[in-house]
Amino acid sequence: MTILKRLLHYMFNVISPVRYARWIGVVIGKDCRLIQVSYSSEPYLITLGDHVSASFVRFETHDGGVWVLRDKNPDYDLVKPITVGSNVFLGYGTVVLPGVTIGDNVVVGARSVVSKNVPSNTVVAGVPARPIKSVDEYLVSCMDDMNDTKQLSSAKKRAFYLAKYRC
Repeated sequence: MTILKRLLHYMFNVISPVRYARWIGVVIGKDCRLIQVSYSSEPYLITLGDHVSASFVRFETHDGGVWVLRDKNPDYDLVKPITVGSNVFLGYGTVVLPGVTIGDNVVVGARSVVSKNVPSNTVVAGVPARPIKSVDEYLVSCMDDMNDTKQLSSAKKRAFYLAKYRC
């Protein structure tokens, strides 16, 4: 790919990430938020459900390790699809490897490497990603720290948090 073509792809991905993903073949549901997501050479094998959030996530549909086997057969390829369910949060810097299916209502912690399937209603994190708790347990663990500030203006939100956390 030429430098100009790479630059155009990058700009399209930054300006309109969901449209870009669909343009390169990713199947995407409704109400998804993609921020600086990158895809390997087979984006048409990636399916994202509804209400998926991903920031600086990498979807890797092929296993590059077959490079060491190409002396035996230069045509070897190991490629598998990736499926992400609905209502899924993929934390900053997550890598999703080939063949993985992530269920519905899943939270993946930042910088995790998802190398195995993740069941629905689970919070996973780590390298490799492992189950930590259920989504229900996650909600309970967050309740004391939650605030109803999502709909506040930036100024009101700032004032609320400055008042709450300044000593």
